[in-house]
Amino acid sequence: MRVALFVPCYIDQFYPQVAVASLELLEKLGCEVIVPTDQTCCGQPMANSGFASTTEGCDANFTHNFAGFDYIVGPSGSCVLHLKEHHPSEKIRNSVYEICEFLTDILKISSLSAKFPHRVGLHQSCHGQRGLRLSSMTERNEKPFSKLEDLLGLVEGVEILKPERADECCGFGGTFCVTEEAVSVKMGVDRIKEHDVNAVEYIVGADTSCLMHMEGILRRQGSKVQVIHIVEILNHE
Repeated sequence: MRVALFVPCYIDQFYPQVAVASLELLEKLGCEVIVPTDQTCCGQPMANSGFASTTEGCDANFTHNFAGFDYIVGPSGSCVLHLKEHHPSEKIRNSVYEICEFLTDILKISSLSAKFPHRVGLHQSCHGQRGLRLSSMTERNEKPFSKLEDLLGLVEGVEILKPERADECCGFGGTFCVTEEAVSVKMGVDRIKEHDVNAVEYIVGADTSCLMHMEGILRRQGSKVQVIHIVEILNHE
């Protein structure tokens, strides 16, 4: 199975360890992984800002880099959802997967050799939850499920603590954190308070953008709580 690893801009620049963990994890699970070296932004920031018509260059470059693979896998729900909903190529739209979605729906993994003996608070990002359906939503009358929680359940030693309002937004929202800074920060502070109640050591999620937002607030508070992308736990030995 040939898999192309899609590395979103902010992961490439600020959290490269997430890309490395994704590569190592997919290879451990038997995938032939290629990382196209000419990849750039997927175009989501422009589309989110109301300038979707200006993403033509990003779309063409993405097609150039990723069109020849069985699957395209990325560790970012928001970027993957943008591609699924807006990329002009049907082949790209149908073959791109968020990495947790890929692990559960395509690889259907049932075991891992990972160990992570820590108390973690699970954050369900909006794009992953309501766009990719990685977990259930309280606004729907449906049986609760979480693909992230299922994956973390395969890791030895993890203790999962969920906040009371388990599917509420952290307030990042892409450009929302810039245009509505005060509201964005208040939402993030509220999220962190709920994790603090559970005395977690880490806040874990599948979107580094959300984790980056909460990490900034944690640092300003002088908190010892750390943030970590879920692939870093799934790949942890």
